[in-house]
Amino acid sequence: MKAVSRMLVLAVALAAAQVGAQEYYGDFRPDAPELAARGPLQVGVRTLVAEHKDQLDILHATAGQPNPRYSRKLTLEVWYPARLAAGQKEHTVYTDVLGAGANDPKRPNTPFQFNGRAARDAAPAAGQGGRYPLVIVSHGYPGSRLQMSYLTENLASKGYVVVAIDHLESTRADKAGFPSTLLNRRLDDLFVLDTVAAWAKPGSGNFLAGVVDADNTALIGYSMGGYGALNAVGAGISASAVAYVPGGSLAINQQGNQQYEAQRDARIKAVVAFAPWGAANQVWDAAGLAGVRTPTLFISGDQDDVAGYKDGVLKLFEGTVHANRYLLTYVGGRHNSAPNPPSPAAWSNFDDFMAYSEPVWDSRRINNINQHFVTAFLGIQLKQQPFQSYLDLPPLQADGTAKPDPGLWKGFAKRTALGLEWRHLPAQ
Repeated sequence: MKAVSRMLVLAVALAAAQVGAQEYYGDFRPDAPELAARGPLQVGVRTLVAEHKDQLDILHATAGQPNPRYSRKLTLEVWYPARLAAGQKEHTVYTDVLGAGANDPKRPNTPFQFNGRAARDAAPAAGQGGRYPLVIVSHGYPGSRLQMSYLTENLASKGYVVVAIDHLESTRADKAGFPSTLLNRRLDDLFVLDTVAAWAKPGSGNFLAGVVDADNTALIGYSMGGYGALNAVGAGISASAVAYVPGGSLAINQQGNQQYEAQRDARIKAVVAFAPWGAANQVWDAAGLAGVRTPTLFISGDQDDVAGYKDGVLKLFEGTVHANRYLLTYVGGRHNSAPNPPSPAAWSNFDDFMAYSEPVWDSRRINNINQHFVTAFLGIQLKQQPFQSYLDLPPLQADGTAKPDPGLWKGFAKRTALGLEWRHLPAQ
């Protein structure tokens, strides 16, 4: 019977792969909210590498050698508004890997491919109103720069340059000790921001020269990426959390540390934090969370058993008292509120499948809803677009209509906003 079950699973996966041969993650479902629709611009994509030299190699630090140094080579995927050549199409094939690190026999690193709606190495298109805002995307632990392509492609089609990071020692291919992720997420984010700002300068020789406005930046982070994004905009970790990394090295990210406070970056205008990790593990205290002043959109499932909800994401939402913030909650959702749907390649391994899927929610539906709200939020914060009415939402009745106002959540067709909760708290 077990053999028959495995054969059925593989047959279903094979059928799904054939049916979805030209599927693109993030495409607009019939029930998708309005702002999920792809934008008017064509999208290009390139892979670049940035090397952050002379960094602390925390995983090899010892009492006898507390300060070993190394270069952190970060692979970046860059999506951008493009000008396609004759015959060029918005189509590419991304190659990623399954698994949870290089040495896990239960989940070996297995390459898989999926389609992307972007033209590889296309020429960038000049912005009509100047340069495009920058969005930096940070994955979970482990994860990859490609795991939110439904969102990165969508944002590029709406006039953003989107740069997603493969964080060294934190991807599915090279997962290593957790202290590296705790220490380096904020540092990687800020380094990439500085790097793209240098590439954006006229005469840099990079294809982004004159294309991207790094002074107008948002951070999008998922799980540990959300931890890093909040840490980058003023959520200094607590004194007790410094002990999570041996040798006191994590104090560089600590609230009250003068070096940390001096590295607040005014170029970062907004944060989108998907299921950000840390609050349930006492990474922050009230003073640390109060350091955030950047407008923030939190997105989470209320059954998140990784980052936590009431003691996790909801606590972060309520505790960032000096930021204007929103919270979108998927009722019944767990931790996977951010990634692409699971590839058919993941269907033969339960753990790989569950690293992408949601038990209750359809991932494609989540993707569309994320596109809608992230478009509205970043449009307001980075482009001053008139999208505030998409965020000023009344509570819903069971039939999907608002009470006492009989209107709908703006952008949603009637009866399609079920299973969602929306909160807003202004900055104090």
